[in-house]
Amino acid sequence: MKAVVMAGGEGTRLRPMTSTMPKPLLPVANRPIMEHVLRLLKRHGLSETVVTVQFLASLVKNYFGDGEELGMELTYANEEKPLGTAGSVKNAEEALKDDTFLVISGDALTDFDLTDLINFHKEKGALVTVCLTRVPNPLEFGITIVDEAGKVERFLEKPTWGQVFSDTVNTGIYVMEPEVFDYVEPDVPVDWSGDVFPQLMKEGKPIFGYIAEGYWEDVGTHESYVKAQADVLEGKVDVELDGFEISPGVWVAEGADVHPEAVLRGPLYIGDYAKVEDGAEIREHTVVGSNVVVKSGAFLHKAVVHDNVYVGQQSNLRGCVIGKNTDIMRAARIEDGAVIGDECLIGEESIVQGNVRVYPFKTIEAGAFVNTSVIWESRGQAHLFGARGVSGILNVEITPELAVRLAGAYATTLKKGSTVTTARDHSRGARALKRAMISALQTSAIDVRDLENVPLPVARQQTARGSAGGFMIRTSPGVPDSVDIMFFDERGADLSAGGQRKLDRVYARQEYRRAFPGEIGDLSFPSSVFDSYTGSLLRAVDISGIAESGLKVVVDAANGSAGLVLPSLLGRLGVDALTINPGLDESRPTETADGRRSGLARLGEIVASARAAFGVRFDPVGERFSLVDERGRIVEDDRTLLVMLDLVAAERRSGRVALPVTTTRIAEQVAAYHGTQVEWTTTAADDLTRVARSESTIFGGDGRGGFIIPESTSVFDGTAAFVRLIGLVARTQLTLSQIDARIPRAHVQRRDLATPWAVKGLVMRHVVEAASDRSVDTTDGVRVVEADGRWVMVLPDPAEAVTHLWAEGPDEASAQALLDEWSSVVDSAGR
Repeated sequence: MKAVVMAGGEGTRLRPMTSTMPKPLLPVANRPIMEHVLRLLKRHGLSETVVTVQFLASLVKNYFGDGEELGMELTYANEEKPLGTAGSVKNAEEALKDDTFLVISGDALTDFDLTDLINFHKEKGALVTVCLTRVPNPLEFGITIVDEAGKVERFLEKPTWGQVFSDTVNTGIYVMEPEVFDYVEPDVPVDWSGDVFPQLMKEGKPIFGYIAEGYWEDVGTHESYVKAQADVLEGKVDVELDGFEISPGVWVAEGADVHPEAVLRGPLYIGDYAKVEDGAEIREHTVVGSNVVVKSGAFLHKAVVHDNVYVGQQSNLRGCVIGKNTDIMRAARIEDGAVIGDECLIGEESIVQGNVRVYPFKTIEAGAFVNTSVIWESRGQAHLFGARGVSGILNVEITPELAVRLAGAYATTLKKGSTVTTARDHSRGARALKRAMISALQTSAIDVRDLENVPLPVARQQTARGSAGGFMIRTSPGVPDSVDIMFFDERGADLSAGGQRKLDRVYARQEYRRAFPGEIGDLSFPSSVFDSYTGSLLRAVDISGIAESGLKVVVDAANGSAGLVLPSLLGRLGVDALTINPGLDESRPTETADGRRSGLARLGEIVASARAAFGVRFDPVGERFSLVDERGRIVEDDRTLLVMLDLVAAERRSGRVALPVTTTRIAEQVAAYHGTQVEWTTTAADDLTRVARSESTIFGGDGRGGFIIPESTSVFDGTAAFVRLIGLVARTQLTLSQIDARIPRAHVQRRDLATPWAVKGLVMRHVVEAASDRSVDTTDGVRVVEADGRWVMVLPDPAEAVTHLWAEGPDEASAQALLDEWSSVVDSAGR
């Protein structure tokens, strides 16, 4: 005996879940509904099954194939157009015409005893047996009345309450004899209950109703879909669950990684190879799909999460459904009844209210409050580049697929046969992504010079030696889960805003150049790059007086790539240096702010006990550094900028220094005292390097540990700045604390405010209007200068839904008051 599984419905009431997935493939307890149906059929000996398909038919066929994995024999009957419940079965008549067959829906969850149903059909000698069940609310179903012998007396499709005369409804499961096909016209829409059964009853044919005991749920609405998950977890329906019940009601599938400190309150289900971190809380009736990541502090209650979803830290999911391949970012909140479609991005701290539908491939911007469904347009800003290049969470936002497309787009912006220099930090993620990008470059007719693991300044220098451009992949500073892909121009500087826009356009159009046979690019590995870098640096920077000074310094390589160049550099400088943490640590490619602070404190202890002139701690890629003075006290990064400025300006006595407009105006006083002048730039790194390329520029810095030494390079270079600092200290014969003491104290406060993309322009207009007759500087954002010299700067972030504010005053209280005042202006405009 064969069975027919009807799997052709569109499931319109379940959109957006069924926008990209046929209803029978919707997972219940991490298995498609139709798989539960097929396993039920197999348990009752119905292994030969015909599946009727129409909507997204290929997805059903691709998933189940010929049924071998389930131990079944599956064939398919494809409808070119919807044919109704009877018409679709008629379409499979050729496979069913020789024997009794069973019809069952592929999108209803049940554990009925099908063997007893078939026996009932045979005992009654029925032409058709309709499987019935009793439900508390029959409005959405076809009501059926049977007599004492089980013979059907009356059907009524989807009645009103005034028409309800029974709670016994048609489940859409039938046992039929092949003769029933004589009553179904081919190739036209025909329904069993509305067309065929009334005709059979009119002719007195034997139609019986079998009232089944057991579980049955027509998964036709979002409410019934979520209910079906809970019923499976509660054991109300007899279905198979993959995995192990590690405690009562807590099911964990093979390969899942659940931290012992995660809070699990069953019944719940965690799919195979999912990862639940320390501090996450998963409550009852939650289903976590395969390969899902639940980060620390996340809270899930009655949530259904499909496969390959990323659930960020502190996010909150209650009674919602999350489609596959969706990313829920940090502190996002999704309320009861909301449904998020496949491949969406829900930004940080955004709120999706209850019963909102977000259709597939949409972006909800950070901080957004969404109370209406998002169907046609994303609520967010499409962009690639941020402050650190193309950045995102590894294998969530930055995947190998994205990296390949990005490299293909970059190659397309260059001429065929051009050379690109590539580099990475010492993390495994950066290594894997770089290899993928190199392949994309070569197949786009680009030659590649791969430096492998080098400090960022070395990558920039090597790029500037004959390459059309380059990139480096590193772990995002302070964010171990994220990576930055930093693109360089032919000078080794960050790609300009124009270059970023060009790359963005090519990437968005997905028009990537492909090499013809014979054009595949070459791959080479340059040698002696560290010696080349060190030699050119020492030739360019003034190191006179260092060897004779007897200076002693402590250098902390922080287990990063800076340690690769320090041994030869320090030896050639002739300085007495103690190097700590020189070895690479693959497990720690970056540091948190607290970790870096602790490292500086330890460095200070060593400097003080060793009686060194100062200590310097590099970042993991050797681009920036932080200082401790001879007493072991930490010199804050903004203060280090003023110390470096004072030393350089005092020695040069003329020229310009390049500083971003967010720098304290104390810098102007320091520069003017020594006969130099400040040229203010935007906060963009490429603007700072543009000014640094001018012949009159003697120094540049960003106040965050990044310094430009123009005689050596026009880009940030921590090692070059370190060599310059040693020479300056050696020649001045002053200690860092003495230099610091002669510089006035600065009082700059900073704050970031969430600002939706849609109101960023409005916010800036309100700021300009609020400035009134005050002096306004628009070098970058809007800087408002008060009559007493205090100033505030308002700058919208180019990549995130955030507005940055800086304020400076004569003391901390004054700066704080000014910051509070203008924060209110920004907040009021954004509401």
